[in-house]
Amino acid sequence: MLRNRELSIYMLILSVITLLSTLFFYLFISPAAAVYVFVICLILICIQVVFTYWRYREISLLSGYLRRVTNGDYQFDMRDNYEGELSILKSEIYKVTLMLTQEGSSLKRDKLKLTDAISDISHQLKTPLTSMMVMADLLSSKNLDEEKRNEFTRNIRIQLERIDWLVSSLLKLSKIDAGTIQFKKEEVSVIQMIEKAAEAVLIPMDIKQQTLKLSGDNDVTFCGDLKWTSEAILNILKNGVEHTAEGGEIAISYIENALFTEICIRDNGKGIPKNDLPYIFKRFYKGANAGEDSIGIGLAMAYSIISAQNGDIEVSSKEGEGTTFTIKFYKQAIKASSD
Repeated sequence: MLRNRELSIYMLILSVITLLSTLFFYLFISPAAAVYVFVICLILICIQVVFTYWRYREISLLSGYLRRVTNGDYQFDMRDNYEGELSILKSEIYKVTLMLTQEGSSLKRDKLKLTDAISDISHQLKTPLTSMMVMADLLSSKNLDEEKRNEFTRNIRIQLERIDWLVSSLLKLSKIDAGTIQFKKEEVSVIQMIEKAAEAVLIPMDIKQQTLKLSGDNDVTFCGDLKWTSEAILNILKNGVEHTAEGGEIAISYIENALFTEICIRDNGKGIPKNDLPYIFKRFYKGANAGEDSIGIGLAMAYSIISAQNGDIEVSSKEGEGTTFTIKFYKQAIKASSD
């Protein structure tokens, strides 16, 4: 404690004041008064020393708390039930500790997600890469006939397109998770958004002789990003086309009220098993009715895009009867009041 230069100077000043006060009372008043002043000053100095020692001890405890925090130990509560400078400091340190605890837990979750994602990505890439390596070796054979060569070349191109789509989708998802994508907040016409999304599935639907039906007012709108929301709807439509038989139907209805804009996408396909419904938006999850070429990332991307725009998506399904995706984009006023 005495190694503190400021404290040493402070004690020296108090000692000088005590001596000068005692000398003054001794010379000009009386020796008894001088003794009285000396004792009072000495008591005050002792009180100051005890109080300073207590503060040093509390600061030492705080230093110990901080060392434990730097070592990753956040399981303690240093708050006091009384007012004071040190109590305020303890409360602030405790708040920082809670924040560090939450960030530490978040980092652990992110590491686990990253580990799982890397494992899933490597698994998804392993199969097409292995297939392409085998076909590339076969293509190098001089005895391979032209028909097989064309077939292998076409298959390699298909696998490359699949890998390109997978990598592109994963990059988009990672940007959404990191919050680096700035979604536009503009008034979007629902019919315009649906038509933009449906363009990419019109040919597959025509091949399977499927019908697309739209129902809703043309003036229905929502606040969001036209491009990204169209991609989310496209992924849901692709899922419907894939799991709906030839001659089937996909129906899209949309309404708007004071609280939200709702879009329902229904198909009369094979449906989703009840056990798969809770996991349908999980990345790389492939249900019992998933196709062989399914990767399990389209619906996960749709969920991330819609959720990032103050939206919500739910799914209901019955095997053999079809599936319904219900999307709600809530008004900004609702979001502000809930915050």
